[in-house]
Amino acid sequence: MFRAKNASLALPTGTVDYLRFGSGAKTLVMIPGVGDGLKTVKGMALPFAWLYRSLSKDFTVYVFSRRRVLTPGMTTRDMAEDLNSALQMLGLSRLALVGVSQGGMIAQWLAIDHPDKVEKLVLTVTLSRPNATVRDVIARWIEMANRGDYRGIMLDTAERSYSEERLQQLRPAYRLLGSIGRPKSFDRFRIQAASCLTHDAYDLLNRIPCPTLVIGGREDRIVTGEASAEMAGRIPGCQLFLYDGLGHGLYEEAPDFLERVSEFCK
Repeated sequence: MFRAKNASLALPTGTVDYLRFGSGAKTLVMIPGVGDGLKTVKGMALPFAWLYRSLSKDFTVYVFSRRRVLTPGMTTRDMAEDLNSALQMLGLSRLALVGVSQGGMIAQWLAIDHPDKVEKLVLTVTLSRPNATVRDVIARWIEMANRGDYRGIMLDTAERSYSEERLQQLRPAYRLLGSIGRPKSFDRFRIQAASCLTHDAYDLLNRIPCPTLVIGGREDRIVTGEASAEMAGRIPGCQLFLYDGLGHGLYEEAPDFLERVSEFCK
C-alpha cells in the first residue's frame, strides 16, 4: 500500500531508521520532532503512509529518525550532519524538506550548511533560538524523563499542543497514555530535548537561499507563535502563515495543513 517501506542505514556514526512511501517524481523529506527520542520510525511505514497519503501521488516521501544511539551533548547541527550523510547514501538531493518542531531546527542547519540538498523548505512549529517558554517546557520534560515518568511527558505534551476542542476529545482516553509505547530508556529523549536548549541558528538564517515557508500557531504553548514570526523575518523572501486558534499540534488539527505544504513544495 502506497509503496510503503521500512528501512535503516548504517552511517559511520551509527544506525538510522527511516521509512519511505509514495510514488511521486519529487522527493519530500520529513523530520519529526523530539518525540522521536521516545520511539524511532522503525516499523511505522504503513501508519505514516496512511496518515500522509495525500502526499503519495506527487511525492516520494522519506521520514528520517535520529540515529538509534545518540551521543550525550549532541546538537541539532550534529543531527543535521547525520541526516546529510543519510541523504548522501541514498543519493537524495534537490528535495523538499519539512521539519516539525525539533525537526525544524535540524532542517534549518541542513539548509544552511548544505544548501545544494534543499530546493524547498517548510519549517513548522519550530524556532531559531530558545525562548523562555521552550526552556520551561523542555526543563519540565527532562525532569519527567529523569523520573521515568512517560505518562507525564505524554500528558503534558498533549495539554500544551492541542486546542481545547481537540483536548475534550482526547481526555477520556488519557488513562491509556503511558501504557503504550514506553521506551526502555529515556537517554535518546533527554539528549534530543537538551539539544533544543542549545539550538541557535538565528544569526545564520539569512544564509538560507531556497524558498521557505514558516508555519506556526498563534496559540503555541511550546515554542510560541512569536518564534515563528521572528524566524520568518530572518530568512530572505520567506513566507509566513500563522494559524489562529491552533498551537503546536496544528499539523494534526489544521485540515488544510498537508494541502498547504504540498502546494508550496510542488
